[in-house]
Amino acid sequence: MARNVAAEYRRGELGDFIRLSPHDVAQAQAETRPDLDREALAEALWAYHQSLGTLDTQTEALLHKLAHPASRVVVTGQQAGLLTGPAYSVHKGAGAALLARQLDTPDAPVVAVYWVASQDHDAAEVASTTLLDMNEELHRLTLDLPAGVPIGRVPWREEWSAEVLALLDRFDAPAEYRAAVLERVKRAVQGGGSYADVFARLIHGLLAPAGVLVLDPMHPALARRMAPALERELRDPLESSERIEAAAERLSRAGFVPQLRRPAEATNLFIEEKDGQRRLLKFDGQVFKTETARYSRAELLARLEADPTRLTPAAGLRPAVQDTLLPTLAFVVGPGEIAYGAELKEVYPLHGLQQPLLWPRLSVTWLEPNVARLLRRLDATAAEVQADPEGVLGRAIAREHSAAATAQNRLSDVQRQLSALTAELAALDPTLQKAAARTAERTERRLAHLQRLALVALARAEDERGGQLTRLKKHLLPNGVPQEREMNFLTYLLKHGETPLRQLLALEAGFAGEVEIP
Repeated sequence: MARNVAAEYRRGELGDFIRLSPHDVAQAQAETRPDLDREALAEALWAYHQSLGTLDTQTEALLHKLAHPASRVVVTGQQAGLLTGPAYSVHKGAGAALLARQLDTPDAPVVAVYWVASQDHDAAEVASTTLLDMNEELHRLTLDLPAGVPIGRVPWREEWSAEVLALLDRFDAPAEYRAAVLERVKRAVQGGGSYADVFARLIHGLLAPAGVLVLDPMHPALARRMAPALERELRDPLESSERIEAAAERLSRAGFVPQLRRPAEATNLFIEEKDGQRRLLKFDGQVFKTETARYSRAELLARLEADPTRLTPAAGLRPAVQDTLLPTLAFVVGPGEIAYGAELKEVYPLHGLQQPLLWPRLSVTWLEPNVARLLRRLDATAAEVQADPEGVLGRAIAREHSAAATAQNRLSDVQRQLSALTAELAALDPTLQKAAARTAERTERRLAHLQRLALVALARAEDERGGQLTRLKKHLLPNGVPQEREMNFLTYLLKHGETPLRQLLALEAGFAGEVEIP
C-alpha cells in the first residue's frame, strides 16, 4: 500500500519533501519578507474591494493592518463554488482566520486572506451545490456554466439568480433563518459581476467579521503585481516543471504516489486564447504552443504586459506566484494540496522565495441534533458511519437483537477451530498442511462475507422500518460523498441560524472532528 503524504506530514515526518512541518510555527513566524511592498498590496486590494462592493469598515481595518511594514498573512483558497460550494470551502477560510488570530501581534500583524480561484476553468467543479432541508430532502442545484472558461470571466446571469432564489424559497427551514440567508444571497447576486464575484461576496459576508480578506487574482491591480513571476517563467519555461517531475520521482521511490506530474514540454502556465478558452502552454525549446496556436516568447511577453490576467499559473506554480504577491506566513491547505506541496519545495527558489508553512485545514463534520442522538444510540462516530454506514447500523441492531451469528467472537471461534484442525491434519500427514491452510483461509473469507451480508440485511431491514440508514447517509454521506466535501455550509445557517458559524469560529485553528449543533 502506498504511503500517505498528508498523514505523514501531519505527524511531522515529511522533512525531505516539505520545508517546514506543522510543528514549525515559531520558525515560520521568525522569517520575514522585507522585500514586499505592503502598502502597494493594500492599495491593490482596496481597489478590488471597492469594485466588489465590499469596502466596508471591517475591510478597511484589515487593509490598514496589512499595510504594516512587518505584516504577514495566513492564506487559503478554493474554487468559486455555487453558493460557497461544499462546506470545507467555508471551513478553510475559518481555519485561516483562527490561525491568523492565534499568530497576530501588534509588532507583526497577521491577516487572513482568502484566495478566490477565479482563474480556474473547471466548470463542473463549481457549477453545483447540495443542501438538506428540515424534511430530510436533499436539494441539488446545477447551473449551466460554459466549459473551459476561467470562472472569473463568466458573467453572473439573472436566470441563475432566479434559480438560486427559487431553491431557497422552497427550502423547508425556520422562516427567520431562511430570511437571513436569503438576504445574504441577494446581496451577493445583486452586486453583479462574475461568477467568482458572487462567491467572493458570500465568503466576505460570512468571514470578514472574523478577519478574512477575500482576494481575486484576476483583478487587474492584483494581476499586475504578479506579472513579474509569470515573466520569469516565460524566460525559463521548463525549469519549474523539471523540478516538479524530479520531486515526483523521489516521492515514487519513497513509496508515495505523486499527485502532480509534468509531461514532456508542459510548462506551468495557461493562456486564455481568443475564443475565451484557457489552455496549457507547452514549450518545445523554441516555440510555445497550445492545441490551437503557436506563440513566440516575445508575443507572450507582449500579451502579459498588455493584460496580465490572460496568462495564469498552473497548479504547480500557483502557490509560488501567490507568495510573490503576499507576505505569506502560512498556507492553509487540504490533503490534496499537501500532496502537491511535497513536489513544490524547489519551485519557490526560482522566484527568490522559500516554501511557507503548510497548515492542515480545519475539518468539521456537523452533527444536527437528530443525527447526534442516532449516533449515540448506535455508539458510533460520524467517521465510522462515513466509512461503513450499513456495517455500523447492522452491528448496532445485531447487538440490540442479540444476533450472535454476526458477532466477531463467533468468527474468532471458527478461526481457532480451523487452526486447530489444520494443525491436527498436519500432524497426521505433513503434506496436508498447505491444503488445509488454504481451505481454512477460504472458509474464513466466506464466513466473514456472510457475516457482512447479514449486517447489511439487518441495516436495510431497520432502515425500511425507521429510515435510520437513509437519514445517516443524507446527513453524513450526501450523494455518497463525505459531508464537508458535498454539503453546502448554508444548509446549517438555514436550519440553525448563526449558531454553526459562531461554533466554527470558536474552534482551535487545527481542529479536525465532529461538532454537534445544539
